[in-house]
Amino acid sequence: MSDLKTRALQYHQFPKPGKLSVESSKPCATQADLSLAYTPGVAEPVREINRDPENAYKYTNKGNLVAVITDGTAVLGLGNMGALASKPVMEGKAVLFKRFADIDVFDIEVTAPSVEAFIETVVNIAPTFGGINLEDIAAPHCFRIEKELRERLDIPVFHDDQHGTAVIVGAALINALTLQGKKLADARIVFLGAGAAGCACARLLKVMGAQHLVMVDKSGVLKKDRADLHDMNRDLATARDVNSLAEAMEDADVFIGVSAANALAPELLKVMAPKPVVFALANPDPEILPALAHAVRDDILMATGRSDFPNQVNNALCFPYLFRGALDARAKQITTAMQVAAAEALAEIAREPVPQEVLDAYQLTELSFGKEYIIPKPFDPRLMERVSGRVADAARAEQGQ
Repeated sequence: MSDLKTRALQYHQFPKPGKLSVESSKPCATQADLSLAYTPGVAEPVREINRDPENAYKYTNKGNLVAVITDGTAVLGLGNMGALASKPVMEGKAVLFKRFADIDVFDIEVTAPSVEAFIETVVNIAPTFGGINLEDIAAPHCFRIEKELRERLDIPVFHDDQHGTAVIVGAALINALTLQGKKLADARIVFLGAGAAGCACARLLKVMGAQHLVMVDKSGVLKKDRADLHDMNRDLATARDVNSLAEAMEDADVFIGVSAANALAPELLKVMAPKPVVFALANPDPEILPALAHAVRDDILMATGRSDFPNQVNNALCFPYLFRGALDARAKQITTAMQVAAAEALAEIAREPVPQEVLDAYQLTELSFGKEYIIPKPFDPRLMERVSGRVADAARAEQGQ
């Protein structure tokens, strides 16, 4: 086995299998404790919650408990691995929620015979939780699942593969374009990949001010006359007379790849506008490797989804703090305004001096805003207060608080 494989398997197996455990938040060491934790004392909060369901937030952990739920149909870059095989990823997600935002998580892997059955399963267990994080669910049924759950539940429902990615891309692109001397409203942006992440990213960028987008998928350019468009991508179709990725890349300012390894031919970089931005986000291998891209264009600014290259577009910068803000504000939904608030806060943090704690965590002597640092590092201590605070403020503003 490779060294990484060996270490990863040992990490997950020892000293006990898995990455999660459950611990009590209240003492249970005496008979008196037991009478409060369970019968007869537990009857009192039961009565209070029956009288007013909002009391569940006062007497249970509902307000700080998120469900990370999947059907295992789109696991990382591995594809349809099934519900059980996705459990290590869901446990990992739970670890990040707890580590970065002190949010408790139950990971739930659902084997359902249909989309309808999956939706009903989530609806039926939702009273336990303060929020639902949908994860690793394939397109196009992920769109329907999220839409129906948002309509039926009164707690935040968030598909991280869509909107978490969109928030980080939005934050990174604001700063990348600034460094390249460009504006989002003027930038010609090409997407390769029009699945869950690509569509969500494009849609959020439009809300943030992008006006010139072309989406390309495995069947070609998303044009308004294409017969195979559906409700989740029809609004992203272009009216421009472009018929291929190569044509779309001519004079493009930005390329955003959410597709597959090596999907961007190096020669296509040559036809992009001066000072281009390239986000090659396919995992584990990007659409084009940074070394190859920089060999073709010395004026390029690059980001990938990998931690071993500069500018990792990492959802861990978003979902813990987005949910923290939503839970703190008792939001019923995670709205577009909350996502924009998160993106703007992340972009601002990266433009400020980097704390010593971050340099120590990454064994660096210096780090500052520039072409190899456009978004904060995950261990930045400012993220919790700044991002969660801005999200909570946006939620309260929408709720009229």
